[in-house]
Amino acid sequence: MNIEEYRDYCLSLPSTTEEFPFDNKTLVFKVCGKMFALTNIDLFKSINLKCDPEYAIELREKFPAVKAGFHMSKKHWNTIEMDNSIPTKQIQEWIKHSYDMVVKGLPKKVREELSTSKKS
Repeated sequence: MNIEEYRDYCLSLPSTTEEFPFDNKTLVFKVCGKMFALTNIDLFKSINLKCDPEYAIELREKFPAVKAGFHMSKKHWNTIEMDNSIPTKQIQEWIKHSYDMVVKGLPKKVREELSTSKKS
């Protein structure tokens, strides 16, 4: 997966926005104002994704390229090294999992509005 594929996939998820809230090289993807993915656009050596804590541990044990979140909560975030050791489809599944984790934490009214906008 290259940076363009990563960006396109993130932006394909409903109500996703992109921004640079920290500096001019850390690209952050958000759903309804909450982060679900980020990367350094200059290097694109890794991506950070939110993850269910138990699933995060499982992935770290199974895949050498998956580490505890760098500069993030080690419990809720994974850093995935973009070293081509993990298939694009698998990374897309993890991005979607991250997105879904964030959506699940949104207020019920916001989730309902998001669900309605997906069907439109």
